[in-house]
Amino acid sequence: MTDTFLSARWENLIMANFAVDPEVLQPYLPNGVELDIYKHKTYVSLVGFMFKKTSLFQIPIPFLGTFEEINLRFYVKRVDGNTIKRGVVFINETVPYKMVAWLANKLYKEHYCAIPTKNLIATVGQIKHIQYEWKTNKKWNRLSANTAKASEKMIEGSLEEFIFEHYYGYTKINNHSTEEYKVNHPRWQVHQVLNSTIQCDFTSMYGNDFSFLNDQKPDSVIVAEGSAVTVNWKRTKISVIEKY
Repeated sequence: MTDTFLSARWENLIMANFAVDPEVLQPYLPNGVELDIYKHKTYVSLVGFMFKKTSLFQIPIPFLGTFEEINLRFYVKRVDGNTIKRGVVFINETVPYKMVAWLANKLYKEHYCAIPTKNLIATVGQIKHIQYEWKTNKKWNRLSANTAKASEKMIEGSLEEFIFEHYYGYTKINNHSTEEYKVNHPRWQVHQVLNSTIQCDFTSMYGNDFSFLNDQKPDSVIVAEGSAVTVNWKRTKISVIEKY
């Protein structure tokens, strides 16, 4: 069996990044990893992007291979010998197809749900407009940005680099066990963000722990062009026995 579980294109990624109290994230932190911090701040990101040309084990998914995903995630790291592995933990991932959500939850023990979503992506002159919407409680939420059409390299040491340069995923299986998987893609190009809009019912989407984000403006909104991506099938199980 190939080691590649999923291959796709992730395109037009919008990341709205909020600095939060680390204590908010402690209940969601898998064992064996620690919070990754940028300039003394801990971040969660509300993310919208396009999933395209999706294949599982190199088999294309007919009719369901292109869709929007919206997720809320935070950043962690794991010290593995002499290697520091930087990764993400997902609070929730939203897609429009129940079958996609079921497969992800069943095979990878992730936290997917299926609700109506839609997108609008257009370029007029030198301005690119990207918009993602998702429906909860009969109301549409929205994450959108206007950017420069041209893309550019990320600046080393920037917040953009910190947010995007995490190549592992960590899933909390229970209070003692964690699974680690590898995500592969090249270093992304970014677009200058001219303005952005966030209309999200964080309470409905992500629970009372994140209600405070309803009244908080993001520290930054960044947009990446994206690329082809693969996710490895192999998962490393991390078991930690708590000491009393």
